[in-house]
Amino acid sequence: MSLQAPNLDDRRFQDIVDETKLLIPKYCPEWTNHNLSDPGIALIELFAWMSDALLYRVNQVPDRFYTKFLELMGIEPYPPTAARANITFWLSTVLGHPVTVPRGTRVGAPGLGPAITFETVEDLVISPPELIAARTGRGGTGTSALVDVWDDLRFNGSVLRCFTSSPRPVPGDALYLGFAASLARTVLRLRVVATNPAGIGIYPSRPPLTWEAWSGEAWATVPVHTDTTGGLNRDGEVVLLFPSAHEALALDNTRAYWARVVMTPTAPNEPTYQASPEVRSLVAEALGGTVVAEHSVRQGPETLGRSNGLPGQVFRLQHPPVLDRRDGEALQVAYGNVVQTWQEVEDFSASGPDDRHYVLESGSGTVRFGPRVRYPDGTWRQHGAVPPAGAEVMMPSYRQGGGAEGNVGAGVLSSLRSTVAFVDRVANLEPAAGGADAEALSEAKKRGPFSLRTSQRAVTPHDFERLAQEASVEVARARCLAPAAPGGPVRLLVVPKVRRRPEAQTIDDFALTDGLVSRLSQYLEPRRVLGMTVEISTPYYQGVTVAARLRALPTASDEVLARIRSDALEILYAWANPLSGGPDGRGWPWDTDLNAAPVAERLSQVAGVDRVDEVLLFECDLRTGRRYGPAKEVLHLDERSLFLSAPQPLPVLGEEPGSQQQASPSHSVVVSK
Repeated sequence: MSLQAPNLDDRRFQDIVDETKLLIPKYCPEWTNHNLSDPGIALIELFAWMSDALLYRVNQVPDRFYTKFLELMGIEPYPPTAARANITFWLSTVLGHPVTVPRGTRVGAPGLGPAITFETVEDLVISPPELIAARTGRGGTGTSALVDVWDDLRFNGSVLRCFTSSPRPVPGDALYLGFAASLARTVLRLRVVATNPAGIGIYPSRPPLTWEAWSGEAWATVPVHTDTTGGLNRDGEVVLLFPSAHEALALDNTRAYWARVVMTPTAPNEPTYQASPEVRSLVAEALGGTVVAEHSVRQGPETLGRSNGLPGQVFRLQHPPVLDRRDGEALQVAYGNVVQTWQEVEDFSASGPDDRHYVLESGSGTVRFGPRVRYPDGTWRQHGAVPPAGAEVMMPSYRQGGGAEGNVGAGVLSSLRSTVAFVDRVANLEPAAGGADAEALSEAKKRGPFSLRTSQRAVTPHDFERLAQEASVEVARARCLAPAAPGGPVRLLVVPKVRRRPEAQTIDDFALTDGLVSRLSQYLEPRRVLGMTVEISTPYYQGVTVAARLRALPTASDEVLARIRSDALEILYAWANPLSGGPDGRGWPWDTDLNAAPVAERLSQVAGVDRVDEVLLFECDLRTGRRYGPAKEVLHLDERSLFLSAPQPLPVLGEEPGSQQQASPSHSVVVSK
C-alpha cells in the first residue's frame, strides 16, 4: 500500500472567503453590506486569492522533498534526445575533383528560426565516380553465370544489351556496373543514350526494374530519385541515392564496387519487356551526397570558472540541455601551462583520490567534482580528484539541443547555414526522426521507486527488458529470451522506435544502428550477472499482407467507396505492426497468432461498411511485397517473431502522390455495393 502525501491545508479560495465573512459580525458589527459590489468584500476576495496561492505552494513542499530524495539517490529525469535526418547536398555542377562537406556543417528550416538547426555528424566526401566494369547475368542465375559486356559499353559505336536472355528478358536478369571506388552516400547520375526503343511493352512510368548495391552482406535497394529513361528505353538520366554502405565484391574475377539493375516481375495484367533495352552510351556522374545530421548546435569553448581547491565543487554550462558526449567533448582543467583532460563518469562510487573524474548532468548542464566522504571507522576518503586551487575549468566543445521539435517533415531542412564550396542546395528527402523531449518530472517520480525496488541488476528476463528501455529512448520494445541451451547467451530482442506512418515503414527501419547497439551493450555490461553473455538482436519480422472484400451500403457513392477503402487500408497497416498493432494499439503482442476473424471484425466497424465478405491472410517477402504460400485464416508466430505489414510501394521521388505511376499497396481491399 502506497503512503498518501499529506495535505497540509485543504482550504481553497471559497472556503477562505466564507470563513472571513463569518468573522465580520464579531470584529466589525457595523459592517452590514456583504454584497459582491462592496469594496470590503472585494478586498476579502483579493486576499483570499493570495492565500489560496500560498497554500498551494505549501502543499507542494512534500513533492519538493520527494524530488530532492530522488536526486540524493542519483535518479534524474532523462535528458532530451536529438532528431536525426539524412541531408542531401547537391553540387552546383558536375566536377572532376572531390568536394568535402565538413563535419559540423549547419542546415536549417526557413521560417522556423535558429531553434531548428541540424549539424552534420561526419565529413562527407563527394568524389567523381569511375566506371571500370560491366557484366550481365542470365535469366535469374544471379552471379553464377555472367557475361562481360564492358567492351560494348566503353567503345564508341558498340551497343550494350542490358539483359542477355533470349529471345526476351525474364525476371532476375541483371546488368552489373562496377566502380573503382565506393559510392556510399553518393547521389549518382547515369546519363543514358539508348538505341531505338526495342524494349517495348512496359509502362515507361513504372518499369519493372530495381536498382541495388552490394552492402558487404547483401544487395541493398538503391532509391531512385528520378528516371527519365522509361526503363532504359530512351535517352535520359537515372539519378540514384546510394545507401551508407557500398562495399567491394569480386565478381567474375573482377573486384569492384558493384551496383546492379535487376528486372522484377510485373504486377498482374501489366506488360513486361518484349526485348532487352539497348544502350549506346552510359556516363556516370556525381551530383551530390547524403550525410547524417542531428538536431543540435555545437557550443564552446566555454570557461566554467576557477577551482577553489575544495571537494564537491559544482559548475554549470551556459547552454543546457547537453546531448550525449562524443570524442573531444570532455572537460579540461588548465593549471599553469598544463592542460589535463578529465573523464566523465556516472557517479563517484568507484573513483579514487587521484582519478580525474567528473559527473555531468545532461538535463541541467551541471558539472560536479568528487566529494570527500567520512566512513564509519572515522577516516575520510576523497572520491575523485579535486582541481587545484586557481585552476581554470573549461569545456572545449559540447552539443546543445534535442527535443521532439526536431522531428520535421521531408523537405523542411532546405536552408544551408554554413558556406560550402560548390554546394548549390540541400534537402532532407525523408522526415527527421528520433527527437524526444526531456522526461517530465512527474514521470521521473513514478520511475524512481520502481528503479530502487528492482535495483540496477539484470537477473530476470524482466530486468533485461526494463534496463534496455532505460538505456535509450530509441528502444520502443524489448523481449528477453532464456538461453536455448545451458550456458548459452541470453537473447535480447529489441524493437527500435520508428516515427514513420505504418504504411511507410520498411524492414530496414527496424534495423538496430551501431550506436544503439553500443549504448545497450555499455549500459547492460556492468549490470549483468558475472559469466552471463547477452546477445542483442532484432526479432524476426514475419511479413504479412491481407486481402479483404468489403460490401458497402447500397446507397454509397463512389466517394464513399474510396473513403472506405482508404480507411480499411489504414486499419490493416496499423493492425499488423510491431509498434501500433494488436488490439490495444501498443504493438503486436509476443506469442500471438494473427487470425482473420478479428481482422474482419475490425474492418466491419469502418463507417459505411455493410458486411465483410472475405478476409485472407498471406505470408510475404518484406523486400518485394511478393506473397508466397496459399491464403490462410491463421498465421502463426514463434517466440522471437513479430508481424510486420509489407510496405506500401513508394513512387519515384519527385512524382506527385496519387499519380498513376504509383503501384498498388501490399494490402488489397475491394469495396463493392
